[in-house]
Order: sequence, then structure tokens, then C-alpha cells
Amino acid sequence: MKKIIILSFAAVIAVAGCKKQHTTISNVVTASYPKVTITSSPYVSIPVGGTFVPPTATAYDSFYRQSLSVVKDLGALDNTTPGLYVIAYTAKSQYGFTGSAYVYVAVTNVSDTMDLTGLYYRGSNPAYITKLARGLYETSNVGGDDSITQASSVLPAFFAVTSDTTLDFGTQQLTPGTLTASQGTVSYSPPHSDTTISYAISLSGFGTQVRTFVR
Repeated sequence: MKKIIILSFAAVIAVAGCKKQHTTISNVVTASYPKVTITSSPYVSIPVGGTFVPPTATAYDSFYRQSLSVVKDLGALDNTTPGLYVIAYTAKSQYGFTGSAYVYVAVTNVSDTMDLTGLYYRGSNPAYITKLARGLYETSNVGGDDSITQASSVLPAFFAVTSDTTLDFGTQQLTPGTLTASQGTVSYSPPHSDTTISYAISLSGFGTQVRTFVR
């Protein structure tokens, strides 16, 4: 682990002449980031207008052997508007090192019988989509890029199906930066054997073209 020098300043007032002096005190600490663990499923689906019950979570700094409190950021959640909402759970150590975990909430009225799970292709590039909860999915390759020549661009991401024909990625943090998307559509014929999913993503290092995946 990295060693971090933390500086603090103590103001000392000299009696003679009331002259103020500053003394610098340094403390070398080991950089240790707490692990935040969602203790129930981090994948939640609620109907439009429904009540969100935040999953419980714990936080622990294994180096300093300290349990920490967890703060949930619920400010972005709007249970009246269909979409994907990402709730950050964070914990901060006494030295200011922060750890995070995320809960993914789909606000949608789609039927639970809808299941888009399967292997999709963008051209010859595969992406596997997995149903996590009603209307909530994970894709193994959000960009639909070539896993051999563009391995660093093969990133998992989450999305919510907000109606029988639309989907939403919300705002989520991936390795290259912040992911958002537009023009998200779903087209299928029950029992969903032939499905097409399309969207354009906004993410550093990716283009703005519409990406289409076919099962």
C-alpha cells in the first residue's frame, strides 16, 4: 500500500511580543481504502411510483481494522420517471480515503415475463445480456467492440427496459469515465427469440454512432 504524508498545522502564540508562529506536523499513514459491501441484492426493480427500500450495506477498512458508516446518495432517484438510477454507497476512513459500491434501480412497469437474456452480436462482436431483475439487465460488452483488437473497450454496463420498445442506461461510472446513452430502443417478437437492441453511448474513447445488437 502507498504511504501518505498528512500535514497539519498547529498555531503557537509566543508570550513575548504575542508573535504568532506556525509549526508543521507530519504524520505518515498507509493508504487504505474501505470496502463497501451491499449485503443484499444490489439489483432492484420498482414500478413507476413505487417505494424504493434501500438495500443494507457495511463498510470495513481491513488494514486499520475499522468498521465505518455508509452514506447512501438517494438524491438522483426519481420513482415517478421510468429509467435506470444508480445509487452510490460510500464510506470514508479517518484519513479521508473513500470506498464505494453501487445499487442499480430500474423504475419500470414492464412485465416480469419479458426476458431479453441471451447472446447478441454487433456485426461479429458478441455481447451477452443477462436479466438481473424485472426490466433490469447487464450487458457484457456495452460498446459491442472486438474483444481481440479492442480488448480495453470491452466493458460491462447496466440498463433498464423502460417500456416494450425503449431502454435507458441512466448515468453510471465505468473505467473510461461517465457513461450515458440515448436513442435506446428494443424490438422483439414474443417469445423474444428474435431481438434487436440499439443505442448510442456517450463515453470517453467511444464514438457517437448508434450501436445495434441482434440476437
